[in-house]
Amino acid sequence: MANPLPFFVAQPGINSSPPTRRSLFRVWRPQSLQKLFRAPFLPNASATIPRETMVQVTRAPGFIKTEALVGYLGKMDSMIQQQLKMHWEGKQNVHAYELIHRMTATLSSRFFLGLEDDDPRIEKFAKLSDGMTVGLHSIPINLPGTVFYHAKKLADSLRKEVHQLIKEKKAAMSSGIQMHDILSHMILSSDPSAGRFTTEREVASLSSALVVSGFTTPATALAIVMKYIAERPEIYKKICAEQEEISKSKKSGDTLTWEDLQKMKYTWHTTMEIMRIIPPFQGAFREALSDFTYEGYTIPKGWKVYWTVTTTNKNPECFPDPETFDPSRFESPPPYTFVPFGGGLRVCPGKEYTRLVMLIFLHNLVKKFKWEVLAPNENMVGTVIPTPAQGFPIRLQPLSA
Repeated sequence: MANPLPFFVAQPGINSSPPTRRSLFRVWRPQSLQKLFRAPFLPNASATIPRETMVQVTRAPGFIKTEALVGYLGKMDSMIQQQLKMHWEGKQNVHAYELIHRMTATLSSRFFLGLEDDDPRIEKFAKLSDGMTVGLHSIPINLPGTVFYHAKKLADSLRKEVHQLIKEKKAAMSSGIQMHDILSHMILSSDPSAGRFTTEREVASLSSALVVSGFTTPATALAIVMKYIAERPEIYKKICAEQEEISKSKKSGDTLTWEDLQKMKYTWHTTMEIMRIIPPFQGAFREALSDFTYEGYTIPKGWKVYWTVTTTNKNPECFPDPETFDPSRFESPPPYTFVPFGGGLRVCPGKEYTRLVMLIFLHNLVKKFKWEVLAPNENMVGTVIPTPAQGFPIRLQPLSA
């Protein structure tokens, strides 16, 4: 007898009868997400950009590979220090999510779009991307007053802004100015499937997806990590001790190095454990390519499957005593079990970039502040990428130099 529900929540890591999941599923996205991130250059105007195209365009010169990020690390450290000095120091009560979002938006705008730190479009891009995420899994009714209508207007505005930026970059490059950012590379890239240069419409759609993922997800993850650390002083002390050891080896004015980040084992294991318990990303849809049986249920071909980060990361077969906080799990985690960034062939291309942002930010933050959560029962709003309803208000306590 078939499962009477049209959607089935899967838990990767639990055995099922089919031999491989790649032969069972293909990527499927809700209509709301399709229309917000539509690829107008594809035959189906509502289709989203194929991941293969995204990976080909963004990874070709190695922008998000480790070796490229090593060269960007010092600049990233300096920019985060500057953000803390400008927007955190001298403040008592702040809305931390908003400040973190401003920081991730500034970093991503420089890295992905090539914008200068003081470009007013950074704030505009951040607001547009934040508003869009609320509508990613909304009912796709394009009528005034609906969540989807509002999100679609923001998506259209974001593409319009990116189109204008593309024109500016093309004009600058035609005059001989060298540019080193992902957007500039995409403008000059060819489409591997069509044998031609990528069009402005294609670049705008690709860039919009990068903006949303690069601005919002790291900000949500860091807000969750900050809240968890603040409510558990013993964790804060251990992170401070690890970061202090790294600081002792630095001269005044030195920025962090790749070797320094490799020493942040407890900090990163703690961050991973927090994201395991409270993931910043909820999951994704798949479509069944054929009938199959799972846990005694028959899943018909064409039905939609939703795999969840939370149930996967709290699967006791992979993480014993899953509700217990234990960073030591990640000293040797089982493969394909920790999935806030996805896994396998579909792991997030920006995983390593996000790791660097989080570690560098936490290093600089704990050197300067302790903090107290002012709204411990604050709700999270949104769907795919939840955000703090009140902006994560905290009270900062500066540390003596």
